[in-house]
Amino acid sequence: MRRPHRAPPTPQKEGPRANRDIRGVRDVQLIDADGQNKGVMPFFDALTLAQEAGLDLVEIAPNSQPPVCKILDYGRFRFLEQKKAAEARKKQKIIEIKEIKLRPGIDTHDYDVKMRSMKQFFEEGDKVKVTLRFRGREMAHIELGAKVLDRVKADIAEIAKVESEPSMEGRQMTMMLAPR
Repeated sequence: MRRPHRAPPTPQKEGPRANRDIRGVRDVQLIDADGQNKGVMPFFDALTLAQEAGLDLVEIAPNSQPPVCKILDYGRFRFLEQKKAAEARKKQKIIEIKEIKLRPGIDTHDYDVKMRSMKQFFEEGDKVKVTLRFRGREMAHIELGAKVLDRVKADIAEIAKVESEPSMEGRQMTMMLAPR
């Protein structure tokens, strides 16, 4: 048995409504192409003014009473909005959390290698989660792990700040560091 044919849903347009897409509105607050406030007027009069100017009527503030509409070139408006959004995305920096794993009995050379990579992460603007893992009988000497994390704190103090102090989570001690 066949299902009855159903029309696909009408796609919602991105951005503000323009011209005949502005529905269910009797009066609008109009701002003309020069930025002058023309006051409250019927929607169709505002649309006629926009068409006479060879421009579009664009809804700027749809939630106000009455909605605010502006006469402008819609294509240019959309282009400038996209340009602003692209600029904002370009300036946005996504902060990643990098993890450095240590052991309580870490050797000096291994420690130095870990510190170099940590400093590099801070230069790139990333946060670092330092995880100190305890195995077997090392759990009896948690103070050794606390000493290692205190050493990390002291060595990194000038380029990073401690976001969360060392805390025990099961068999590991963690600490969060963020760049200054």
